[in-house]
Order: sequence, then structure tokens, then C-alpha cells
Amino acid sequence: MIHKIQNLKKNIVITGHYGSGKTCFAVNLALALKELHKDVVVVDLDTVNPYFRTADYSDIFKEKGIELISPIFANTNLDIPALTANIEAVLQNKDKTVILDVGGDDAGAIALGRYNSILKEQGYDFIYMFNKYRYLTKTPHEAVELLKDIEQASRLNPTYLVNNSNLGVETTLEDLEQTNEYTKQLKDITQLPLLCTCIRSDLNNNLDLFEIKTIF
Repeated sequence: MIHKIQNLKKNIVITGHYGSGKTCFAVNLALALKELHKDVVVVDLDTVNPYFRTADYSDIFKEKGIELISPIFANTNLDIPALTANIEAVLQNKDKTVILDVGGDDAGAIALGRYNSILKEQGYDFIYMFNKYRYLTKTPHEAVELLKDIEQASRLNPTYLVNNSNLGVETTLEDLEQTNEYTKQLKDITQLPLLCTCIRSDLNNNLDLFEIKTIF
């Protein structure tokens, strides 16, 4: 699993449906890459949902030496999508590994489209997260339609799938096993490789899965 993560390109876009776990994955990925001695920057591009965003983890990032760039009004009572010029600079910095946590669905991907040309020039990986148990992506075809909307809004091509199917604290290993066929169908339709399947750290039983720590 580690070799897959460390071989990601320097600019990593994370997107998917609302509630698919983008922010939780972005935080855990940032921590994992930092442990691999990467110089990590997290960009909070969620200008849609002010309630679940990477800016909420600023204290953890500071403790671990991870830089955070967020909208100017993040974590205030204003939620104006004001993005700083620092984003362009870090995307072009070849020494930085940049994780972009993008707002859900095509509405959130519109902000990402602003950096379309830089990402294409510098190189990127585009991770599409899915949760089989979310009400608008219960079938692979629903997940594909959403992915197409995000592609169109961002004008970027996806490179990986991430299976973050879960039922919150009620998730069991059996619930993960029941996503195998869904994942296979999604891979077949999109022709995209699966980067990883996420699992809560307390459920991992020496499986080759990407652990999601929920102790923040």
C-alpha cells in the first residue's frame, strides 16, 4: 500500500460526492506522506461546505509540520469563496507535495477548474472517492454519472479510484467485503485503477488497506 501512495504525483486532487470522506482521506493521506518525509501542503478548496473541511485540522497540521492553505474566510462566520494566490505558487513548486481537498460534486469542482492549466503543466493525480453506502451513489452507474459531472466542471481527467465505503461507526469488515462487486464494476466502467480501499484503523486486521485514523 505504501508504495502506491508514495508514487503519487506531486499534485493530488481529491474529489467525490458530498459525504464520501474526501476531507478525512485528505488529512490521513497528508499525514502518511509526511511520514514518508514529503514536504506536504494541503489546500482546502472546499468553497461549498463550510462544515467539514481540512481547515478544521489546522492544529494537527501545524504540529506535524504540514502547511495548510485555505480560503481567506475559512473558519469564520463568512464563507465567501476567496482563494489565495499562494495556491498557484505551491502547485508550481516541484519540492512540494500538494493535496487539494475539493468540494463535493461538480459544484465544488468549479473552483478546481481555475487551476486547470497549472495542474496539466505540472502533472497531477485525480482521485475519485466513492462510498457505496451514500444515497446518491448506491450503484456504480450513479457514481460514474457524478464523476462525469466533476470531470466536465474541472476539465481534468481522473487517474485513480478510492473505495471509502463505510457506514460510520457501525462499519464492519463484512460491509467492506460487500463492496467488492461494486468496486469491480466501477473499475470496469471507468477503466480506472483502484488506488486503495480505506478502513478504520481499529478494524484493520493486518489487511493491505489504507488505514483511516479517526482520533483527531
